[in-house]
Amino acid sequence: MSEPLIELKGVSKSFGSNKVLDNIDLTIYRGDALGIIGPSGTGKSTILRIIAGLTPPDAGEIYVQGVKRDNLIEDGADPIGIGMVFQQAALFDSLTVEENVGFLLYQNSRVTRSRIRELVKEKLEMVGLSGIGDLYPSELSGGMRKRVSFARAIMSNPDNPNDGPEILLYDEPTAGLDPIASTVIEDLIRSLQDAQGVCSTYAIVTHQESTIRRTTDKLMFLYQGKVQWQGTVSEIMSTDHPLITQFMSGSVQGPIQVVG
Repeated sequence: MSEPLIELKGVSKSFGSNKVLDNIDLTIYRGDALGIIGPSGTGKSTILRIIAGLTPPDAGEIYVQGVKRDNLIEDGADPIGIGMVFQQAALFDSLTVEENVGFLLYQNSRVTRSRIRELVKEKLEMVGLSGIGDLYPSELSGGMRKRVSFARAIMSNPDNPNDGPEILLYDEPTAGLDPIASTVIEDLIRSLQDAQGVCSTYAIVTHQESTIRRTTDKLMFLYQGKVQWQGTVSEIMSTDHPLITQFMSGSVQGPIQVVG
């Protein structure tokens, strides 16, 4: 088997007295479409932030393409690019769509402004949003803002192709969207995986059954800080594991403790 792109070994993380991750192991290979699922507050988004180098673990080791990461991403470059799509899109309200998508190139490259505009146009076309570069985030629907954040995540520096992401991390990309908008986003996630020149590997945090079925191949179920189940999409639809059965059915009866 090829070398993993991402490997977490014995990773733990607490916030105050709340231990959200407890000795987690995780391996992501090139081409994986991994879903990280489980009840709210079980550390799913924290795993993505640790992978992205935005949050440090309290214990454990992180390897990026076989290289151990000792600090946050701001302290040193990883051997591969890692792109992240945040749950609320995290766009700059005061910047246009074009300025948001090209932000990193405008700030951290010597690429000309005209070339950046060309690259932004290309990325917006890839996510089905041609001709909106001059608009502001407040002028867009929720689904459109999500797609703009996708365009920003796949942007790379043409002068340094290694800066391009080899793995994308999606944090609840369909949260708050209606079923039709969710389908558009789910189709986009798969199309970006298949697109030439865009990374083929991703991990996605989601609660929505349609997003689980349509965007993931492998699944990891988190509860009480631990990996409670791993398998494929077809297996999760047929397993009799009590945690999975309760989670997928949305029942208040079962081993998952209902908060509130």
